[in-house]
Amino acid sequence: MNRHWLKVFVAAFLEVLWVIGLAHAYDIWTWTGTIIAIIVSNYLMITAAQVLPAGTVYAVFVGLGTVGTVLSEILFFKEPFKWAKILLILLLLVGVIGLKSVTDDKVEEGAES
Repeated sequence: MNRHWLKVFVAAFLEVLWVIGLAHAYDIWTWTGTIIAIIVSNYLMITAAQVLPAGTVYAVFVGLGTVGTVLSEILFFKEPFKWAKILLILLLLVGVIGLKSVTDDKVEEGAES
C-alpha cells in the first residue's frame, strides 16, 4: 500500500473521531479537537485525491468512516446491536475493499515532488 492510501485510511479514522465529536462534544476543548480532526481529515483526503482517483478516494473515505462510526457507537455509546446493521456494514466493507482492489494505484508522473 502506498502512502497516499495510508492518508485515506488515516483521514477515515479521523472522520470517525470528528463525527463522534460532533455528537458528543461538550466544552471548548472537545469542540477544538473536533474542529482540528475535521480540518486534518479533509486535508488528508484532498491531498490523496490529487494523486489517486478522486471518486475511489471519496468512496473509501466515506465507507470506512461510516463503518467506524457505526461500530464505535455500538461499542462505546450503547447504540443497540442489530444483526441487520452488522450485515449491512459487512456489505459496505466488501464494496469498499473491492473498489480499492480494482483501482489502479499508479501515481501520475509529476504529481509528486
